[in-house]
This record gives sequence, structure tokens and C-alpha cells, in this order.
Amino acid sequence: MVTTPGTEEYFYDAKGSKAIGVLLIHGFTGSPFSLRPVADALVDSDITVRVPLLPGHGTSWQEMNRSTWHQWLETVKTSYAELSASCDKVIALGISMGGGLALRMAIEHADIAGVILINPAVMIKDPLLPLLPALRRVLPSVAAIGDDIKKPGVTEHAYPRTPLKAVHSMLELYRDTRQNLDKVTQPVLLFNSTIDHVVPRESTEIIWKKISSHDKEKVMLRNSYHVATLDHDAPEIIQRSLKFVERLSR
Repeated sequence: MVTTPGTEEYFYDAKGSKAIGVLLIHGFTGSPFSLRPVADALVDSDITVRVPLLPGHGTSWQEMNRSTWHQWLETVKTSYAELSASCDKVIALGISMGGGLALRMAIEHADIAGVILINPAVMIKDPLLPLLPALRRVLPSVAAIGDDIKKPGVTEHAYPRTPLKAVHSMLELYRDTRQNLDKVTQPVLLFNSTIDHVVPRESTEIIWKKISSHDKEKVMLRNSYHVATLDHDAPEIIQRSLKFVERLSR
């Protein structure tokens, strides 16, 4: 299918030293658009980046219902392989479900130098979740979860509907990742909005308690909702992320 303009994958190869690269992973029903401010700041610092478009995203929610978390992870792994081939170190950065995928990569690839998480998801809450296995067979989609942004007039260009078969697959990713969080030993920089209407605070608490990283920092974002990279606190995310990348590049 044709990709929606503005949601395309994004990549940049540093012109100077390629000692470190950053793999940026977007969230569920979202696209690389949500991470462009961070990616652009990294590019301005001449840092190699890859921001893949996950299968089923950037097209239609119907198309997304035909994709699975295994396909999303394979796409992330492809971008990681590209970075590893040209960079001495790779950092994984993810927002929302992308944070869950970044953690999954850290679990499977101990050589990842560090992880940056922005309102990361390894669980969600909804009273209808127990009914999801049956609902997904008769109800293709429900109301959208995108555009949880405090800043007026800003959109992440997410889908207008939430595809339920894809949600079911996403929850499989979350369950599997939660069971292996203790295998995360890399330095972690975690951003968490004080108000998030998409991912519950418990998700961050689970991650924080279960990862084995000794080098970890949590930053609370007090003026942004879920898509904080497009919200009021984006400059702080960018500034701290650049410092984190610079520190790990030494």
C-alpha cells in the first residue's frame, strides 16, 4: 500500500565520525513522524540514525490488522543491523510500544550500548481487555488512541481507529517482554509524563523495578501527555537524550 505522506521511514548517515548510531522506534498506530524532532536533533549533531516505519503503519488501520509484533520486531532488527554495520555503538530509543520494542532489542542484543524510553509500554489497561480474544474476531477496530498531546493544534498523524487484531498481537509482545526485563543491563534514560491517557504509570513502574541496569535515570515530564516528543517537553527530551548519547559515545 502507499505510505501516507509524512509517515515515511527516515534515515541519516553521519558525515563525520560514525562511532555511534541511534535506532528510533515509533509507537502503536503511529509513525516516524512522532520522533522526527528527536531524530532531526541527532542529525544536526551529525549522528547516524534509523527511524523505520513498522509494518502495517503509515497506511491504514485495516492494513495494520494484518501485521504482527514479530514483523514489527524484524523490521527493527533490520535497521539495527544496518547501524551495527557502520557504527561502533548503537543506542535504542522508543516511544510507547516503540519503548517496548527497544527493551526487547536490549534483551536480545546485549551489545546495544544504551536505551532511551519515552512513556514506554509493556502493559495497558482497559476493562474490555479480557474480551479481546473474542472481540477481535467480530469487531475490527475501536476508537483511536492517538494524538494524546497537550500542546494545542499538534497531531502525530496516527490512525483514526485502533485495530483490534493488532492490539492482540501487541499484548503478546508486552507479555513476553515483561517476563524478560531482568535481562536489560544497559544504561537506561526513561522519560515519563505525569499525565498520560494512553499508557498507565504501572508500565513505567514495572520497567523501573525489573530491569537490571545500575546506570538508570528517570525524568518526569510535567507539561506533556503521551506523545511527549511532539509536546511542550520535547526540548528537554532532546537535550537530555543528546547528552546521554554523547556520554555513551566516549
